[in-house]
Amino acid sequence: MTKIAWVIDSTAYLEEEMISHPDVYTIPITILLDGEEFSEGVDLTPSQLYERLKTLSSPPKTSQPSIGAFKELYERLGETYDVIFSVHISSKLSGTASSSEQAAQLVETKVITIDSKILTYPLTRIAKKGMEWADSGMGIEEIRSGLKALSDSGETYVLIGSLEQLHRSGRMSGVQFFLGSMLNIKPIISIEDGELSVKEKVRSERKAKDKIFQLLRNAHMLKPIKEAYILYGLHDAEAIKWKEELVQLFPEIEFQWYPLGSAIGVHAGENTIGISWFNGLN
Repeated sequence: MTKIAWVIDSTAYLEEEMISHPDVYTIPITILLDGEEFSEGVDLTPSQLYERLKTLSSPPKTSQPSIGAFKELYERLGETYDVIFSVHISSKLSGTASSSEQAAQLVETKVITIDSKILTYPLTRIAKKGMEWADSGMGIEEIRSGLKALSDSGETYVLIGSLEQLHRSGRMSGVQFFLGSMLNIKPIISIEDGELSVKEKVRSERKAKDKIFQLLRNAHMLKPIKEAYILYGLHDAEAIKWKEELVQLFPEIEFQWYPLGSAIGVHAGENTIGISWFNGLN
């Protein structure tokens, strides 16, 4: 039986079963705060990050793992595993997948890099689905094509917690930030084909939430959705409220809530909240 290693970057949210899984390995994203470097999930927690963001003198930045870090990991895993599936944050949000692909060319072990076109827990869910398929006896190429199709089927809609932070991190133009802050507009940010875009602009948070719920309803009517993920910045109280509303509206969908993590929090802010799901998950 083919022995498979699963590599994911630290923007993914891992439950205990994944943290303790012997075949799952995490490579950290670097976070830069006023010249100091931190490894996400190693020496910087989300709560520590958000506290530091309040006093920074320069915009925070993130940096993908180096090609060398990937190469070293792949060489070590190659001593034990036949194939490495490496699942990473959207290539349009980070160069992590590119670093993985370049490192794969430098090692003898077969490495398959999957651009999740997403981040945080949905990224983890893609890896978990691949592990389920592998356990069922599915072939390597079938798993590869299945994961690509799953990545292509995702929908994500988010209310950004801090337009100022998104602007300072370089993810929103000055004009967009000015209009949003001055006119009290709540932009709904979507991730489409792995890229951030403004889906719609509404006048209040309640209207924005209702619109996101409607987007979920539209997708669910086209193809029944079995599970969806509420994603939040730092405070889970609002995520729990969203879940309570959603289970009343969609009792047939399983909802769970997951934090976005430090690297995403740099850009989005601690009050960020949204929903993500896969239309192709069955």
